Amino acid sequence: MSRARPKSFQRQAAAAGYEQGGGCFDFLAIPAVVLLASVSLGFLSLRNIPPVDSANPPRAAPSALSPIFRAEVLYWADSISRWAAAAGLDPNLAATVMQIESCGDPRARSSAGAMGLFQVMPFHFHALDNPYDPETNAARGLAYLARSLAAGGGDARLALAGYNGGIGVISRGEWSWPAQTKRYVRYGVPIYEDARGGFSSSAALSEWYEKYGAGLCRQAGRRLGLSGL
Repeated sequence: MSRARPKSFQRQAAAAGYEQGGGCFDFLAIPAVVLLASVSLGFLSLRNIPPVDSANPPRAAPSALSPIFRAEVLYWADSISRWAAAAGLDPNLAATVMQIESCGDPRARSSAGAMGLFQVMPFHFHALDNPYDPETNAARGLAYLARSLAAGGGDARLALAGYNGGIGVISRGEWSWPAQTKRYVRYGVPIYEDARGGFSSSAALSEWYEKYGAGLCRQAGRRLGLSGL
């Protein structure tokens, strides 16, 4: 989070267009004719279905939360969907932030003092909040992400930059962003695009994991009882 500042064929019988009288068919014959016509057209439509290319099968439509995220993040899948809905956000954007921030470790803490699943800075919490409570941490963190998204005009790239570097960076040229914010966006944007695009894996997430996330995710796995992964 901010270190600087606080995604068949249906027919109806009535559409057949037949009129009673004035034709070759009487009223009782209409249902049989409609049935025969429907069956015939059904067979014709089946002949027009293109074959499946087994070498390049179509991607499945994306679910509420993409499967590309690490198991430690998917552990929170139901909660992420609920939290994101409450904040008016795409759950895949929320999961992207959790992936990079904590890899699903609810007790994560950064050297700058950010805490919990969404690495929320202390000044975002209320006086009686428990920063490490997942519900509270998500409420505060995703509220800030929603503000960042609004400040960026709905642009996920700017929202991610604002979440990491403070909303103030959104109005500045990207060349002036802190190095950490540039790196955050460099990985966060393609991870989010892969998630919302319906892919089953993400090269960007794999690279992030190898370079920066392995230790973080191992810690999260131990915390969640998933250390065998």
